[in-house]
Amino acid sequence: MTMLLLDRDFVLRRLTVEVCIPLVRQAMIDLSAGRTLQPLRSVVHLAKGRAFGVMPGAMAAEDAVFGAKLVSVYPENFAQGRPSHQGAIAVFDSQDGTLAALVDAGEVTRIRTACASAAATDALARPDSSRLAVLGYGEQAEAHVEAMAAVRPLREVRVWGRSPERAQDFADRVGAHLGLAISACADVEAAVRDADIICTTTAAADPILYSDWVPDGAHVNAVGSSYAGPVEIAADLVARSRFIADYHPGVLAQGAEFLAAKATGHVDDSHVVGEIGQVFAGDLAGRQDEAQVTLYKSLGHVVQDLASAAWLVQTARETGEGTVVAF
Repeated sequence: MTMLLLDRDFVLRRLTVEVCIPLVRQAMIDLSAGRTLQPLRSVVHLAKGRAFGVMPGAMAAEDAVFGAKLVSVYPENFAQGRPSHQGAIAVFDSQDGTLAALVDAGEVTRIRTACASAAATDALARPDSSRLAVLGYGEQAEAHVEAMAAVRPLREVRVWGRSPERAQDFADRVGAHLGLAISACADVEAAVRDADIICTTTAAADPILYSDWVPDGAHVNAVGSSYAGPVEIAADLVARSRFIADYHPGVLAQGAEFLAAKATGHVDDSHVVGEIGQVFAGDLAGRQDEAQVTLYKSLGHVVQDLASAAWLVQTARETGEGTVVAF
C-alpha cells in the first residue's frame, strides 16, 4: 500500500485564502445540514498550558472523505519560530478504508481557522466595514488580517498584544507583507474603538474585551479560546451580542465565553441563536440591523480540516506533487 505525504510547504503554497474560504463555508453548511459526522473533540491538557487534541469526523456521503486530525498545541513555540499547532490530518480512502494521506495539520489549522472567520465576517459584518482590530500577534492574528482583507476592503488595521514591542513588530512586518496600514495600540480599548470588525486571537485566560469598548454595529470573531476554560470576551459582551456558533453542541459544551456568561446568569442556552452554516445556507438571519453587535464563536471543527485536506490531496494527485511512501 502507498500513502501520500503533504508537508507544510505544499499546504502553504496551495491552500490560499481564496481557495479555503469557499471550502470551509461549504463544510459548515454541510455540518449544519447534518451531512457530516463528528463527535466533540477530545483534548488532553498537558503541563504549561499545552494540549493534545484528537478530532475525528466524516463527510456523511457514502463516497466522501473521513479521517482525523491529531494535533499538539504548544503556545510558546511561536515566540521560538516554530508553529504552535503541530500534527497531521489522516485522510482515509472511502472506497477501501486504507490510509490515503497524511497532511500537515499545523498549516491547515492556521489557514482554515482564519478563513472560517472570514466567511463568517462576510455573512455577518456590515458591507461597508473597513476598520479591523486584531487582538493578539501570533499565527492566527496574521492569518486573520490576510483573510479579513479577502472579504472586506480594509483601510485601517489596529493590533494589540501584551508586548508593545512584539505588537509593533507585527504591525511593521505584516503591514509590509500584505500592503496594509497597520498600527500597534497600547491597550485593547484603543484598538477596538470605532472598529467594524474585531478578531480575538489570544491565549488570554481571563476576559480582555468588554462590551463598553465595542461600538454599535461591530462584528466580533472570538477565536483564541478553543475549549472550556480560557475566556477572551467578557460576559457583558456575550449578552449584548447576536451570538452565533460554528457548531451548536460544541459551543454548549466547550465554548468558554458562552459558558462563563451562562454561569453568571447573563445568558441561557437560548442565547445561542444558531450556527453559522445555517446563516450561510439562508436558513437563519445573520445581522438584523446596522447597530447590532454580531459575534461568531469559533471552536474549529474537523469538517473544516477534512474539506481542506481532501482538496489538497486531490490537487496533489492531479499535479503529481507530494511524497508517496510505501507502508
